[in-house]
Amino acid sequence: MFKIAIAGASGYTGLELIRLLNQHPNTELTVLTSETFQGQNIAEVFPSLNGVVDLKLQPLDTRIADDCAVLFLALPHTAAMDKLPIFLQSECKIIDLSADYRLQDPEAYPEWYEVTHTHPELLKKAVYGLPELHRKSIETSQFVANPGCYPTSVILALAPLLKTGWVDLGSIISDSKSGVSGAGRKPSLGSHYCEVNEGISPYGLGKHRHTPEMEQELSALAGESVRLTFSPHLVPMTRGMLSTVYINLKQSLSDDELVKHYREFYQDESFVRVLNPGKFASSQHVLSSNFCDIGLKVDARNQRLIITSALDNLIKGASGQAIQNMNIMLGLDEKTGLMAPAIFP
Repeated sequence: MFKIAIAGASGYTGLELIRLLNQHPNTELTVLTSETFQGQNIAEVFPSLNGVVDLKLQPLDTRIADDCAVLFLALPHTAAMDKLPIFLQSECKIIDLSADYRLQDPEAYPEWYEVTHTHPELLKKAVYGLPELHRKSIETSQFVANPGCYPTSVILALAPLLKTGWVDLGSIISDSKSGVSGAGRKPSLGSHYCEVNEGISPYGLGKHRHTPEMEQELSALAGESVRLTFSPHLVPMTRGMLSTVYINLKQSLSDDELVKHYREFYQDESFVRVLNPGKFASSQHVLSSNFCDIGLKVDARNQRLIITSALDNLIKGASGQAIQNMNIMLGLDEKTGLMAPAIFP
């Protein structure tokens, strides 16, 4: 059994890590940390864990990496930035669910996160943990930067196209919608019930922090600089994400041809499901699962491809993907503990 520590266990992604890892046949939860609820039993913080997990929440101590096989950092952005060099001195494998080490360019942090990165020398050492694209690097890495939820949905939607020559890479627009859990568990005016219920609101237009992450990965895939227009929206549901991505075609292609191409690209990927022609991704069909569903439609009149991409922002968009990365890093079957279907209805 691999001993597991979770730093930041009292947030939504921390809870999902606990829920999934508690049922994983190869892992044992040994340490959970929380600055807000330290000293309390995790089941006091999350009553859903009553009779399931019995561990007290501890303060974050850099020594926790010495006694576990895998350390998940489910902390707010910048909270673990300075601690990572200490964690890396251990033999523990580290999966960071924050954005602290996702971007390779240190200059992107003051521009997009309004913070100067304190350890830019480590940015090139972090592997971007999107298994469908970086599995080989993940296998041998000690440290993985787990992708954001929006970038996972958008990158998976576009990846099969970027080296085909079929599309105009300067025409990408993503209209993306997320449930309120994406804002985290800490109370804020923007996620207050009365502010969110019965409405859909755009936010972060032209400046959302996930933009450079998407452009970094799409550019690497294309072998040239790629920019996109990204429009995120908050919708009045607890969890789930749907990205509708638009890209102009350079040649005439049919729905059948594109579905065939996507299925060939993802033929060995257990968690990406390319839907039949005429079927489109829906957040309710991936709820609480590690799947990403992709549906395609050619708008022939406008010579444009419309791609729908749905996932659960807390699972494939965060904790499930982190466990998928863990499985790969530990040499386990990457599907272990993650093959449960969506909850429906």
